[in-house]
Amino acid sequence: MIQAIAWFRAIRKTGAPEEASHAMTGITQPMRRGPWRYLGDGDILIAAGVTLVALVASLGLLYVAHLVRVWRVATRSPLQAAAPRTLLVFGRKLVDGQPEADFVGRLDRARANAFEGFAPQVLLLGGRSDGGTVSEAEAGQQWLQGAGWPASVPLLLEQESVDSLENLRHARDILRREGRVPSVALVTSRYHLARCLYLARRLAFDAMPVAAEATFPGGYRYVRRMALEAGYLMWIDTGYRWARLTGNQRVVARLS
Repeated sequence: MIQAIAWFRAIRKTGAPEEASHAMTGITQPMRRGPWRYLGDGDILIAAGVTLVALVASLGLLYVAHLVRVWRVATRSPLQAAAPRTLLVFGRKLVDGQPEADFVGRLDRARANAFEGFAPQVLLLGGRSDGGTVSEAEAGQQWLQGAGWPASVPLLLEQESVDSLENLRHARDILRREGRVPSVALVTSRYHLARCLYLARRLAFDAMPVAAEATFPGGYRYVRRMALEAGYLMWIDTGYRWARLTGNQRVVARLS
């Protein structure tokens, strides 16, 4: 609220839109991540509307089905790749330029797989998320190097993305430049695995999930995140199916 007042005062006092823009940065920054950044996209809003109609028509069963899907992937995913695979490690918003607890868990799981010989290469995913100069991928690299990293395992960085879909699309481009896209293991928090696995398979990755946490954490915070992930996944999947049904190639192309 204070930032919003500062923005309006900047307009009245100076009439300079660039100064007002600086005052608004703190307000709009959170909307650059997650689903909020797509609210100006008509296709995405249509998908949201169709999802709402489908949710009501199914008496909530559509959401329940996706929640069960998120829960099953979260609780059943292994801690190790089934065979050596390229690891895709999903970033998370930094705190004062440093990885927070969930991100550290993902990095530590990747490190364990690398030392155990299950990672011929590792690709760290994530652009600049906190307005700073360090990307999530770069911060992850610094953490891994500080914790100790096997010199025989290359670390690649993807530093342009701000959400999971962009993570995967850019990762695919990087791996294509390296040659044929290899089989991958998706390393992220348990609550996040179902959405990442869904998107990866839509983008034609041969992918399997690897859970960051040794066991399912439980607790209110984690259950809330699972509930949000089920909503995101329902939105994405319903929107994609609607686009296929109506022949909307713009949406289909985003997930292929």
